Amino acid sequence: MNEFEMCPRFEKAVDVLSKRWVALIVFVLMQGPRRFGEIEGCLSNLSGKVLSDRLKEMENEGIIQRTVYPEMPVRIEYSLTAKGNALAPILGEISSWSSEWIELGVKQ
Repeated sequence: MNEFEMCPRFEKAVDVLSKRWVALIVFVLMQGPRRFGEIEGCLSNLSGKVLSDRLKEMENEGIIQRTVYPEMPVRIEYSLTAKGNALAPILGEISSWSSEWIELGVKQ
């Protein structure tokens, strides 16, 4: 019997994207750069602490970029990098799949 072995890169990608809120944050940032409060406002039930943690993790993974504008008060925006933008077709497919197969309010 052949033993199945998971590709380490695929496994890491799934690990990164399956963390709670990551895919939704990417989805929000697909519309363009956003400030922290704007991202938080788009995602109900997401605490500021968790958002902060996810943004740091995503920045460390190279998915998002944090830009600090030297204004008074300081303005900070988050945007997708090329690596983050490369997720757009994947999330678009998930959106299409969910429109066809997921019903709200009905347990599967």
